[in-house]
Amino acid sequence: MGSVPGVSLLLLVVSLSLLSSPSVHGGKILVFPVDGSHWVNMKLLIQGLHARGHEITVVRTASSWYIKEDSPHYSSITVTLPEAIDIEEQDFFVTFLFKMLTIQKEGASLITFVKFYWEMLGALSNIHKQASQLTVEMFENKTLMQSIRDTQFDVVLIDPGLPAGVLVAHELKLPTVFNVRWITSGEGHFVVAPSPTSYVPTSGNAISDKMNFGERLKNTLYYVFNTCIDKLIVCPHYDRLVERYFGPDVNFYHLLQGADIWLMRVDFVFEFPRPTMPNIAYIGGFQCQPAKPLPTELEEFVQSSGEHGFILMSLGTLVQGLPVEITSEIAAAFAQLPQKVIWRHAGEPPSNLGNNTLLMKWLPQNDLLGHPKIKAFVAHGGTNGIYESIYNGVPIVGIPLLFDQFENCLRMEARGAAKVLDATKLTRQNFLEVIQEVIHNPSYRNNMKRLSALHRDKPMHPLETGLFWIEFVMRNKGASHLRTESYKMPWYAYYSVDVICLLITVLLTLTVIVVGSIRFLCCRLCRRRKTKQE
Repeated sequence: MGSVPGVSLLLLVVSLSLLSSPSVHGGKILVFPVDGSHWVNMKLLIQGLHARGHEITVVRTASSWYIKEDSPHYSSITVTLPEAIDIEEQDFFVTFLFKMLTIQKEGASLITFVKFYWEMLGALSNIHKQASQLTVEMFENKTLMQSIRDTQFDVVLIDPGLPAGVLVAHELKLPTVFNVRWITSGEGHFVVAPSPTSYVPTSGNAISDKMNFGERLKNTLYYVFNTCIDKLIVCPHYDRLVERYFGPDVNFYHLLQGADIWLMRVDFVFEFPRPTMPNIAYIGGFQCQPAKPLPTELEEFVQSSGEHGFILMSLGTLVQGLPVEITSEIAAAFAQLPQKVIWRHAGEPPSNLGNNTLLMKWLPQNDLLGHPKIKAFVAHGGTNGIYESIYNGVPIVGIPLLFDQFENCLRMEARGAAKVLDATKLTRQNFLEVIQEVIHNPSYRNNMKRLSALHRDKPMHPLETGLFWIEFVMRNKGASHLRTESYKMPWYAYYSVDVICLLITVLLTLTVIVVGSIRFLCCRLCRRRKTKQE
C-alpha cells in the first residue's frame, strides 16, 4: 500500500485551500475505522481533519495491529472483544491466501468451487460475528456510552466494511459519513444507487461493462449470489443486534443505506461508468501525492540501474508473502532482467535471488512510483496501489490474489494499462515475457499516462472533496436533502411491479371488452343476415 508518512505538506496545501470556504471550528468527530489497508485511507482523512482543528476520537479494538492507541492526531476508545477479529491478526490473510491458492490449483471443478466458497463464507461469517461484538461491548458499557453522549459529537465517520459503527451512530442519533468502497454485500453503489446488471459488473465478477448475453446472465447470477450471501451469512449477525437494542421496527439494512454522505473511494478513470446519487462524493485516489526524495541508500540503488531503470514489486499491507514455489519463479525471472528490482518481501528470501534484486520489508511505495527511472509496477491489485500507479503514470503487471484484486486488475487491463497473470499458473518464463512486454511496448505506459492526466484534471484534490463533505454534514447537521428514501420502499413498489400489474390488468380488461364487443356485434350482424335470407 501507499506511503503515508510525510503527508504534512499535502495537508497544509489542502488546509490553506479551504480557508476561504465555510468551515466548522473545533468540531468533534467519532470514527469507526477498519484495520489493515483500510486504515491507511482513514488515517489520511483523520490527519486532514485534525489539521483543520477538529477533535477526532477513534474507536479501536485491543487487538488492532495498525490502529494505534496513542496518536498526535486523535484520541482513542479501546474496546476489548471476547474474541479478536480475524482480520486484525497479521497471519490471517497469509493463511487464507495459502488455502485459496491450494484450492485454485486443484482446477475449476464443482468440488473446487464448493471448497473455495465454503472457506470464504466461513471466514466471512466469523469476521462479522466477531465485529458485531464491538456493538455489544459498547452498548453494555453504560459508562462508556454516557461518556460518548456527554462529548456531544457532531458526526460519525465510518468505514462500513465492518458496520458496527452504523448501529452506534443510530443509538447516538448522529449524522453519518461513510468512507467507503466496500460494504457487507460488496461494492457500495449496489445498495445506494441503481446498478443495472446489464452493464454494471457485480462484485466478485471480473468482467468489463461490455457484456454479451452469456456474460449478462452470469453477472445477474453473481448479483443474486452476493445478495443471498449478504442476507443469509452477514446480515443476521447485525439483525439480531438491531432487534435486541432497537426493536423489530428498525431495519439494519435501512440504517446502512441511510448514511448522509458516501465518500466513495472511486474515480471513473478507473471504475466503469454507472448511475450515481446526489449524496455520493467521489474521492478515488485521495491518498495520492507528489513523490518525495528517496532515502540516500535507496536512491543510490535506483541510480545504479542506469538507462535500464528499475521495477517495483509489492503485495500490499495484508499479504506478507507468497508460497515459496511462486516466489522462486518470480526471483528467477527477475534475475534475467537488466533492470534493478525493488521487492517488498517479508517472508523467507528466495534462494535463487538475483544480484539485481533488493528485498525490503517496507518501502516508500508512492515515492518509488513517482521516480523518473521506474519502468513497471508488479502489484496484487489493491486499490491504493492501483491509484498510486495511475497518479504516477506507471504501467502494471498484475498478480491478483484475493477479493477485489481480480476486478481491479481487469479494469486496468481493459484500459490497456496493465497485463495480468494468474498466480497459480505463474512460471519464470511467462512472468518474464509479461514484464518485458509491459516495459518495451509503449502502449502500456502511454495508456497509463493518459489515465494519469485524466485523474489529475479535477477542480479540487479528492482529499479536499472528502474534507469538505464531512464538514458540510457537521455544519448542516446531516444531508437528508441529498438522500433518497427509496431504500425504504417495498421491492414491488421500487420496481413498480404493482403499477405494471395494474396497467396489465387494465389493458387485459380493455382487450376483453373490445374483443367481446366485436364478437357481440359480429353475432348480431350474422343473425340479421340469416333472418333476411329466411
